[in-house]
Amino acid sequence: MGSYILKKIAYGFVILFGVVTGVFFLQNAVGGNPALLLGGQNATDEIIKNVEHDLGLDLPLYQRYFLYLNDLSPISFHSDNPESRIFMDTAKYDGQSIVDFGQSTLYFKYPYLGKSYEDKSFVADKILDKLDDTIVLALGAVMIAFVLGVIFGILSALNKGSFLDESSFIIAVAGMSVPSFLSGAIISFVFGELWSESMDIPLLPVFSVVFALVMGAILLIVQNKKKAADEKVKITYQKVFSWVYKGLILGFGVWFIYIIGFSIFGFESMSWLGAVVEGPGTGLNVTGQLYSVNDFTGEEYLSLENLILPAITLGIRPLALVTQLMRSSMLDVLNEDYIRTARAKGLPETKVVLKHGLKNALNPVVTALSGSFASLLAGAVFVEQVFDWDGIGNILLGAIQNSNMPLILGVTIVISTFFVIINLLVDIIYGLLDPRIRLK
Repeated sequence: MGSYILKKIAYGFVILFGVVTGVFFLQNAVGGNPALLLGGQNATDEIIKNVEHDLGLDLPLYQRYFLYLNDLSPISFHSDNPESRIFMDTAKYDGQSIVDFGQSTLYFKYPYLGKSYEDKSFVADKILDKLDDTIVLALGAVMIAFVLGVIFGILSALNKGSFLDESSFIIAVAGMSVPSFLSGAIISFVFGELWSESMDIPLLPVFSVVFALVMGAILLIVQNKKKAADEKVKITYQKVFSWVYKGLILGFGVWFIYIIGFSIFGFESMSWLGAVVEGPGTGLNVTGQLYSVNDFTGEEYLSLENLILPAITLGIRPLALVTQLMRSSMLDVLNEDYIRTARAKGLPETKVVLKHGLKNALNPVVTALSGSFASLLAGAVFVEQVFDWDGIGNILLGAIQNSNMPLILGVTIVISTFFVIINLLVDIIYGLLDPRIRLK
């Protein structure tokens, strides 16, 4: 097991090294002179040369590359000579010496990501200040995707080929296809502005549910009249749920088509189709942050309600993925011999599915979500912009607009590190749970 873990850690370092190398050469391939940006419009040649010297731009590319790696590495060489390019500047680094070689010293320090071109602040400090907000947003999206995706996936698997299964597939494909910025704009407008104070609840889906229940009961009675007493079908929770679901989908589908046609294409108004009843609003804001400030006391307080809409928006795509993965995995598990044995013993179907099937069907879902979490950190950029969420996505967009390369590259490296660490942890956990993986 030790060699397996060491091999996975080595793979992780190789990947990170490749990312760091690619990021460095990408920075130098972009072109432009940061010294001109930092020096300002009225900078003299002497000022520009000083800035270039401070940034190391006057050195050959290979030397800049090794200095870049020396800055990023937690264990690096530094000189005690202030004129040296690898001088241990305590204002720049916070390190502890390990071995003194005379002219140079081996230090253990925090990785140095450089300084922002805009305000000369440390990039690491700017990222760490906003990273927790983005992590909370990503975790909220993962929880929504996991809980709802597992439920929808199990229901689809247990009702394979039914209306529920087919409609969930259509909804999942739509969820994966819609860009985050578009779904974010729609969700923000509808639930944060249009329905914030009061919500117009359409009556058509309600009538459709009642109609579906009545028709389902009538059809069941008619079918039972043609059957013998021992063959009659009883009304179960599953059948009632199926009727309600069909009624909701049909009602909302017709109502949505009517609203689109009436609002965009100018269809003739039919009040009975668009009838609504006013209900309580969501109470949510179009934009908001994890921490709000009290206008009177100036104190910060936690505003979890502002997390709901951006987390739902960010969780739509992984929700669709989890639903399909859970359905596929559950269908495979339900065909296994131990499931047939459990059913043959007379165990309730609920116990068979949740205790025996769900535990083994979750493996691919956990794998997908582990990768999705790191992806959500990167995908949160657009969602944070729509909802004005105070995370690394907002500072990344600002850095792109201002060509602030140290900040752009710092965020890129941090997100890539999360990718590597999460995948490494998942591989190690799999190796602990399943010895066969360690032997591959």
